[in-house]
Amino acid sequence: MSELISTSISADDTFSDGRPVEGYFNLSLSGTFTATVTVQRSYDRGKTWFDVDTFDAEVEEVGFEPEFCHYRVGIKSGDYSSGTVNIRVGHEDREYH
Repeated sequence: MSELISTSISADDTFSDGRPVEGYFNLSLSGTFTATVTVQRSYDRGKTWFDVDTFDAEVEEVGFEPEFCHYRVGIKSGDYSSGTVNIRVGHEDREYH
């Protein structure tokens, strides 16, 4: 697995850097936090972001992105109360035959 995003966030209005994603990927949110974490996608390399999903607790998810686009994960303004959320997005960067 290749890490695309790996960061910790402890404030609102804070997002990871945007990274290109295509195909299957893993999303991991861990830590002790009271916040709503938003996953966003961009079709124009980070100029415009669209909400994909939100989470308010630890989670381990598998996603699939059929198009090449950029993803970022973070906490929108007003969605943070306390704690630290550890964010990791990874994907398989090898082909299987």
